[in-house]
Amino acid sequence: MRSIRKGWCWLALLLPLTAAAQIDPVKRDLIQIGYDQPLEGVSPLGAYAFYYHNDPEFLRTNLTWRLALAPVYLDTELGFNHLLGPNTDFAIGAAGGGFADSYSEVDGGKYIEAQSFDGNDGEVSASVYHLFNPGDLIPLNYVLRGTAHYSAYERNDTTASNFQVPKAGMTYNVRTGLRFGGIEPTLFPALAMEISIWYEGYFRANPGSYGINDDRQIERSSHQFWSAAALSYTLPDSKQNFFARLIGGTTVDADRFSAYRLGGFLPLIAEYPLTLPGYYYQEFSAKQFVLLNASYLLPIAPNQRWNLDFNAATAVIDYLPGTGQSGNSVSGVGGGILYRAPSDKFRFIASYGYGFNAIRDGERGASSLTFLLQIDLDKPHGEGFSATQPTQWRGWNWLLGR
Repeated sequence: MRSIRKGWCWLALLLPLTAAAQIDPVKRDLIQIGYDQPLEGVSPLGAYAFYYHNDPEFLRTNLTWRLALAPVYLDTELGFNHLLGPNTDFAIGAAGGGFADSYSEVDGGKYIEAQSFDGNDGEVSASVYHLFNPGDLIPLNYVLRGTAHYSAYERNDTTASNFQVPKAGMTYNVRTGLRFGGIEPTLFPALAMEISIWYEGYFRANPGSYGINDDRQIERSSHQFWSAAALSYTLPDSKQNFFARLIGGTTVDADRFSAYRLGGFLPLIAEYPLTLPGYYYQEFSAKQFVLLNASYLLPIAPNQRWNLDFNAATAVIDYLPGTGQSGNSVSGVGGGILYRAPSDKFRFIASYGYGFNAIRDGERGASSLTFLLQIDLDKPHGEGFSATQPTQWRGWNWLLGR
């Protein structure tokens, strides 16, 4: 059983949305809450709660301010539109707070609390965003971001006394990529598509060993390469919504802090959430992987007030040594019900997930419950799932015969 501190701390350990891959041109005021609760075993916390604000005309018409505010974390960015040219924006950002760099060790379906620990952080960043095709229906953006990130680790009340946590230190990140299209930071966007390719490098000023008798290593440098393709589409008459995302990635010199973490069903926990319904949050650490997610929303009441949700995911994983389980293929399915308020300012979903390949007490199969809430503080009244920028997607509508 978890200690009192662990039981309370889930209220504080709520992570914000990660930084977006381009300056968001749409005014937004959103509250997002998600909680993923496995029904078997003791698991790492899977939850988020944050307020997301985006103001594309902050103080002046060429400034955009983005803020993601969680109970113990803040992530903000100020964008200068067209600062480096008519199609090139520049932004500076800052983030920091508690628990964002905490690490949960999971191996063979077991959450190893004695080898897990807390981590707090702070960072500053600078980004360049370039639009290659101004005026086109689907934007093609180039992103270059540099980040200086400081992490400080500490034991919590379940960390083993003989487990040495990593030393505090700086990590310098470089991220670059191309994104064609994009996905809005909302639950079930009505109409969206994306094709993107990315690289992120981690360069650490204080690499070294940690763990039990220094059995784990933090690499001096690690490199991630990944690509994603996604489509969300809503049928105009029946309002059925289909969503699919295919994402795959690989690493060079991966360690526990640069491996990909897959598992759980929290669609807004990160810019590219690696979700697997029915599994623990971040149950699997991967050197490389391929993941396919799909979902289907079926309205069952007038005006889409109530919808049935069906989702599924399957992945092939090359586990990081010292983590993982037998078998490299994992799959899960889920289903639930979505309620949408008449004004569309409120959406709530309760969902059940089942992981076919999850290992719990030596047996295969595990269940989980997920609760997601979105409150839109600034959305105008209207009917149906509507795209925020519908004219931007006319070419896509035509391609699909809409």
